[in-house]
Amino acid sequence: MKKYSLTKEKKVECGVTLFRIKANIAFGIVSKGELGGWIEKEENLDQEGNAWVSDDAWVFGDAWVSDDAWVSDDAWVFGDAWVSDDAWVFGDARVFGDALVSGDARVFGDARVFGDARMYGNVRVYGNAHCEFGWYFAYKEKDWDITEIPSGEGILLVKDYQKPIEEKEEKLGYI
Repeated sequence: MKKYSLTKEKKVECGVTLFRIKANIAFGIVSKGELGGWIEKEENLDQEGNAWVSDDAWVFGDAWVSDDAWVSDDAWVFGDAWVSDDAWVFGDARVFGDALVSGDARVFGDARVFGDARMYGNVRVYGNAHCEFGWYFAYKEKDWDITEIPSGEGILLVKDYQKPIEEKEEKLGYI
């Protein structure tokens, strides 16, 4: 038996049809019959493990939530993003693009994780932090090239950080 199913309750947001999910069995801290959040298709949420989407959270596109990961509150996971292991994405956080959030990572508040960002371990990303390039870890090996980036009241440690490419404005001269 599948652990959850799509209900007939749906809504169209940003041109995407999202379906409310409902637990078919009890697992983790989810009770049988409990309504969850919103996903576009079954391929967005693993039928194995304790992964769950709750509250008014959305998972859509080719995004994937698996293992014991949890997406809740008003968070969105979309594009080709993956949330796995014991990771949590909550609050008004957005994880998208090719981003990967795994391990015991937590992404919350108004944080944005996108592009090729990779979150592993006990990483915490919150507030108005925007993580686009690089690998983010909760610990560092002594031979890693780590860049410290001020973020709110904390500092992000980013492995192999690449400064975003700034768009150059062309100035047109008129005669």
